[in-house]
Amino acid sequence: MADSVLNPVAAPRTLSPRPAGSTQSGGSLPDEATTAKYAGAILVNARQRGNPILKSLRGVPWEFSDQVSPDFVLGTRACAMFLSVRYHTLNPNYIHDRLKALGAGWALRVLLVQVDVKEPHNVLKQLMRISILAELTLMLAWSAEEAGQILETYKQFENKPPDLIMEKNNPDTYSKIVEALTSVKSVNKSDAATLLNAFGTLENMTRASIEDLSLCPGFGPQKAQRLHKVLNESFRRLPTTTLPIDPPQITAEN
Repeated sequence: MADSVLNPVAAPRTLSPRPAGSTQSGGSLPDEATTAKYAGAILVNARQRGNPILKSLRGVPWEFSDQVSPDFVLGTRACAMFLSVRYHTLNPNYIHDRLKALGAGWALRVLLVQVDVKEPHNVLKQLMRISILAELTLMLAWSAEEAGQILETYKQFENKPPDLIMEKNNPDTYSKIVEALTSVKSVNKSDAATLLNAFGTLENMTRASIEDLSLCPGFGPQKAQRLHKVLNESFRRLPTTTLPIDPPQITAEN
């Protein structure tokens, strides 16, 4: 087999990470001076030079550093390790050695996996098991562009509060409409957002025809017809049914 496949360094275009070097301090977090200097940037391990992911990092700044152990430092206590499925197949012990050197001092350790083979299922099962046992957050990407977007998102949301993913006790009108729409079979939250963006209000949705609904992205004729039927059903209170009460039987005493 060609050396360019086995050795990522010999093939700069490959997504496989380079073998671990000896310049990293085992598992230590970046010092405060380094963290402060590059507070708004992703710190990239020097071994990742030539990785196509770097061309996809356009939304946040990044800097090479030879003072970090992980492949990417995303925050004060957040980091990411990069691995391709193809490279893991050829070098199954690589990720274990890297994790031992990384240590457990990080609050968030992401294993960013590039899926670059046609049949990745067995390998992904192995990586899922490794992630569970090592307490890693496994993220999958099917292209260098997508992998870069994942890293950017982690960095951009580094100091964001968890409000966006927390359940709201008092939902607003928008949330109530979304909840109502998603009660219709096969309509999900993405579909509900599409409908609100297209029609603006629930009233406008009720006036829309099946053809109008089917023009929305993600809506075929069947889903549009089902939603149209629900939106145009009459809201009626069902009559209360009561059981007849038989009058008492009066019998004459002999």
